[in-house]
Amino acid sequence: MWSWVAHRVTGVLIFFFLLVHVLDTALVRVSPEAYNAVIGTYQTPIMGLGEVGLVAAIVFHAFNGIRIALVDFWAKGPKYHRLMLWIVIGLCVVTMAGFLPRHLMNVFGGA
Repeated sequence: MWSWVAHRVTGVLIFFFLLVHVLDTALVRVSPEAYNAVIGTYQTPIMGLGEVGLVAAIVFHAFNGIRIALVDFWAKGPKYHRLMLWIVIGLCVVTMAGFLPRHLMNVFGGA
């Protein structure tokens, strides 16, 4: 049940990110100065941490989407759904472990 809820929540969060992304990118046609001001606010540590949440949401949503497709369309999917959920969690941890060090170094002024 919690994976179902998390899949819906991450989907909604990704949708709102894409909506904001389209709107702030459209600012460049209206006012380049406003666009530059908005982009400047994105280069703060708080937004850098928000990017971590965004990447985590995308990674979970993608891997869990594959799991859902396998449960729905593979004859043995329902039998292995719990194992596949643990695989999804493991893949998310491994993916984020590869992403976090480099990203956080960039956000907080590392090498």
